[in-house]
Amino acid sequence: MDYKSQIDKERLPRHIAIIMDGNGRWAKKQGLARMFGHRQGVETVHNITVAATQLGIEYLTLYTFSTENWNRPKEEVDALMTLLVDTIAKETPTLMENNVRLETIGDIDRLPEGTKQKFLGCIEQTSHNTGLTMVLALSYSARWEITEAMREAVRRAQNGELRAEEVNEQLVSSLMTTAAIPDPDLLIRTSGEYRISNFLLWQLAYSELYFSDCLWPEFTEEELYKAIVDYQKRERRFGKTSEQVKN
Repeated sequence: MDYKSQIDKERLPRHIAIIMDGNGRWAKKQGLARMFGHRQGVETVHNITVAATQLGIEYLTLYTFSTENWNRPKEEVDALMTLLVDTIAKETPTLMENNVRLETIGDIDRLPEGTKQKFLGCIEQTSHNTGLTMVLALSYSARWEITEAMREAVRRAQNGELRAEEVNEQLVSSLMTTAAIPDPDLLIRTSGEYRISNFLLWQLAYSELYFSDCLWPEFTEEELYKAIVDYQKRERRFGKTSEQVKN
């Protein structure tokens, strides 16, 4: 089925977030080492980013490496960091060609210094691009983010810059690492798992959730279009009644 032709360009999700799951399982199915799955997953990132850019999606956030991933075997973590550096070097020209701006959320100070500097260099190089903003969640978890926000609120209170009655949803949102971008309209998770896995817990409060049975290396542009078509069939009420939304 041609899902792309069914997409209403006037009702695109402004921000799509993706939990890219299943690289290791895909590799295992092929009788390959886990890193082959991660490398194939990078190709999927490339294809989905280009497809999102061509559609006119404004923000694409990818759950790339969680704080929990640091607990994986050292050789896998080291290989992932090398893959990240290699991917940045390879994909920066593509980002420039497609007018994509790269951003990040997460505790990137935990990254190896060389990896961190390569990544920050790519962010700087693409900073003037005006098309899709691609946000990589690196060394990220929502509980880490919320904990950091609470620490900042306490610091401000101790300095006399914040009173309890001034704490509201807007303030909390402003303390999140995503303060400068809108909350996701659509969350996609691949591999048939039905979990949010410590990802954007505050920001996903009103997001539409879409779960795909595809392992991430199998997730094609057509699967992205299918998710968007499904999203556009839903009624987003934000606590209101159907009648209120229609009026």
